[in-house]
Amino acid sequence: MAIVDLIMPKMGESIMEATILKWHKQPGDTVKEDETVLEIATDKVDTEVPSTASGIIEEILFKVNDVVAIGSPIARINTLTGETHHSQTIPITPVQESKQLPPVNSGKPLTVPNTRFYSPLVLNIAANEGISMSELENIPGTGNEGRVTKQDIFKFISARGKKQDVGYEIPDTGNKKEEVKVIPQPSVAEQPRTISYSGNVEILEMDRMRKLIASHMVNSKHTSAHVTSFTESDVTNLVQWREKIKKDFEKRENSKITFTPLFIEAVVKCIKKYPLINSSVDGEQIIIKKDINIGMATALPSGNLIVPVIKNADQLNLVGLTKQVNLLADNARNNKLKPEDTQGGTFTLTNVGTFGSLMGTPIINQPQVAILAVGAIKKRPVVIETSEGDAIAIRHMMYLSLSYDHRIIDGGLGATFLTAVANELQNFNPERDF
Repeated sequence: MAIVDLIMPKMGESIMEATILKWHKQPGDTVKEDETVLEIATDKVDTEVPSTASGIIEEILFKVNDVVAIGSPIARINTLTGETHHSQTIPITPVQESKQLPPVNSGKPLTVPNTRFYSPLVLNIAANEGISMSELENIPGTGNEGRVTKQDIFKFISARGKKQDVGYEIPDTGNKKEEVKVIPQPSVAEQPRTISYSGNVEILEMDRMRKLIASHMVNSKHTSAHVTSFTESDVTNLVQWREKIKKDFEKRENSKITFTPLFIEAVVKCIKKYPLINSSVDGEQIIIKKDINIGMATALPSGNLIVPVIKNADQLNLVGLTKQVNLLADNARNNKLKPEDTQGGTFTLTNVGTFGSLMGTPIINQPQVAILAVGAIKKRPVVIETSEGDAIAIRHMMYLSLSYDHRIIDGGLGATFLTAVANELQNFNPERDF
């Protein structure tokens, strides 16, 4: 009997785990290579996982709604299809191999024993905060099957710093070796609800994607030191040019031109001038990305947001950008995005003006270091300089805001880049071709 492990696939550099949504195959079922075995979800996109071999499903290692680390075995396939072999399906908690993380502010690396599952995110937080393995083992978990969640470990860190009572003893992290004594607590399901709501209310449970988005946003705030700068741009030339050419553009290219590809074109030009904006942080290293992959925040019919990515945007002309923007937006709205469509972004653009907002303070899309928000374009009376002197004119004005990671992007660079984008839009050539 030859057994092949089906592995949870890598879904992108910032994605460390995925949730199992549905099993299409059960133990004893025959499966062909590349045939769908299960559906999974990340905070980016839902996708199907195909079989890497032909044979019979020998064993399923996780249940629906389990959160599984990338690279973990999720099922086993008997590739000797001529041999009849069935194994009993036993729901199990995944057993992780001993892992080590680089030591951070401590003399010893954090080693994971074979008794309890920890997500890579939890392990990274523990290593960065100098939490020992014995401390981690004794943190009560509120996640599935008692797993320690990100919220659990942040609660522990906060309480340890403030010496608060969290229902269990927090050990001294000095040279003394003290055994952690856990005070038994009722499970989350057993704990009585103490929150009451007055008045006429409706309680809605978050859907799976909203929970993932919430976690992603909170994690970004915990990771990056957010700063937001603002400016405005006179985009009259750009607005009038688009209005003039949009019918001919659609007729020639069979695609409608929106403002988004024009904004992306300006962003790409400015990233080339200020490449540090197109980077990420890895510990104490700054990783400057040579590829310019622009993510564009897109609203879904459900009200949630997703960020498909235009790869190598600097290598596309305006027509190419327009067609990529329209294709990705349509696929997002029709739930046809592939996992690779949301991976590899190096900078994100969000158009809050689509919903009527004048400006916004966007949250950085990890592991990027900056995100640009463009507001609604409004006609306003402004002072303009002419050869005859100052004059008041009605112009199309737009606010722009840039949130950036102050760990590596100082205010000077952030404001300079933002001003450069605004000037690029303001100085748009109204005589250009498309």
